[in-house]
Amino acid sequence: MIQLPPQHLPAVPRWFTPGAPGPASLPEHVAATGVGRWWADRALDPRAVAVSCAGHVLLSGDPHSVVPDLLSPFAHSHVETPARFLPVLGSAFDRVVPDERMVYIHREPVEPPRPPRGVTVRRLTPADAPALAALGPGSAWIHDSWGGPEGLSASGHSWAAVERDGSVAAVACGYFTGQTYEDVAVLTTPERRRERLALACVTALCADITARGRTASWSCGRENRPSRLLAWTAGFRLHREYVQYVTGKPVAPPRHVTDVPA
Repeated sequence: MIQLPPQHLPAVPRWFTPGAPGPASLPEHVAATGVGRWWADRALDPRAVAVSCAGHVLLSGDPHSVVPDLLSPFAHSHVETPARFLPVLGSAFDRVVPDERMVYIHREPVEPPRPPRGVTVRRLTPADAPALAALGPGSAWIHDSWGGPEGLSASGHSWAAVERDGSVAAVACGYFTGQTYEDVAVLTTPERRRERLALACVTALCADITARGRTASWSCGRENRPSRLLAWTAGFRLHREYVQYVTGKPVAPPRHVTDVPA
């Protein structure tokens, strides 16, 4: 598939359902923030379209129009797509592993826990970008969907438990933000776990999302019991279950295709 430049972007409603919770908010997020990429089998009148951001891919359309070795940009990704795409995915990668997922919607308001002494739960600002970057490479996923620590800290969509020295102990953010739902992600540094800091950040973020006239959603793997427990404690309730596919290495060497001319 070829990467599409801004002037060739497809209409979201034609290919993906707008206003849906969970990672389904990804196309709206990419369209609004510019973080992520759009792909198609061809620039004009495409038959298959994909949108990718932060290692997640939504793929839609006619699988017969997709050449397997042109799917290499989606290696080592979490792909959500109809089952009709499984044959072409299976031909493109050395492994395609089903991953059972759950989507929750925030239903019950929860009283935020009191943070420990010396910790303040607040919205992040652009000045907090260095503190986010200092969390280290293993935590970089939390700001990938915003293009990095600068993007997340300036987004207005993140709340954190901040130490007196300005370091971040936990952070929750709208990972994929649509016009109806904002899908929540949360991270706590290992040394500050079991202090309910994640819950404090999530409850603050959910109140902020509600104040914007939107609803918080939560997506996680079926086997991720800690995430499911935190979601339930924070007032989220199960909405739907689905399967996404985790891809491995490309089977064939990547075929280089020039992007659509500007």
